[in-house]
Amino acid sequence: MTLTVLFCVDPLHPRRVDPHFAREAAAVRDHYGEIALIDHDALRRGDVEDAVDAAPSDLGPVWYRGWMLSAEEYGAMAAALKRRGTVLLTHPDDYRRAHELPGWHDTFAGLTPHSVWRSLGTGQDPGPLSELGELVKPLRGGPGVVKDYVKSCKHEWEEACFVPDLKNLAQLHDIAAKMVALRDDHLAGGLVVREFEQYDEEGEARVWWVDGEPALVGPHPDSPGVELDPDLGAVAPAVRALGCRFITTDLARRTDGAWRVVEVGDGQVSDLPTSVDAMDLYAHLPVPE
Repeated sequence: MTLTVLFCVDPLHPRRVDPHFAREAAAVRDHYGEIALIDHDALRRGDVEDAVDAAPSDLGPVWYRGWMLSAEEYGAMAAALKRRGTVLLTHPDDYRRAHELPGWHDTFAGLTPHSVWRSLGTGQDPGPLSELGELVKPLRGGPGVVKDYVKSCKHEWEEACFVPDLKNLAQLHDIAAKMVALRDDHLAGGLVVREFEQYDEEGEARVWWVDGEPALVGPHPDSPGVELDPDLGAVAPAVRALGCRFITTDLARRTDGAWRVVEVGDGQVSDLPTSVDAMDLYAHLPVPE
């Protein structure tokens, strides 16, 4: 069979690939693969049938490469495609497990900062101080960071991400509430509180894994010019235990020299830095038999 990849459509030119993914689409074609288009904006609006309408029916097994989707949106897309004879190679359960921290955190225990979480809806208050105190009780004292199940507000570091002392519950509440407000209707799942770890300033490495094996080691999109060689010896068994076909791990070196897993993500929605040749990734995506 042929490698087939669904890309997001350009909102201004409905027959073209979104410019952000154009070079990746070219790599698929150069690899003798096929592409099809879906409408990400329609998916976010809940117009699922309209979103997949541009993709031909009966494509068989496909990969998705595009903008981030919530687990619910991804599941709706998968169901709509399946009705049309197209099956996403990443099952919705696997997408959620890799995409949201509660799905992967325990599998990477000891390799990633200890974290706790609770579900929250859009605009919901993080909770009474007594409940926050119970939530963070398993964490050691000292600094921490807050985020939702998928993303942080790291660009608003002091007001909506970094907590100087997790035992200062009033401050934790205010910073968490600011994060929830800034994430607005993009809030994913709820509140995550993580122990803070100090990393070297050299940046992060993004490792792309396909069927449990490292397919590509490159820079994180925030530091595209950085070349790192992380130790994957301890990470590989955790990736295989997670059991997802196509994921990424973002790794940073802690100041004591230990390589740490900062984030795990689904490979379909993880950004590929422009400094990386897209063919180096797509050559490793398996073609269904």
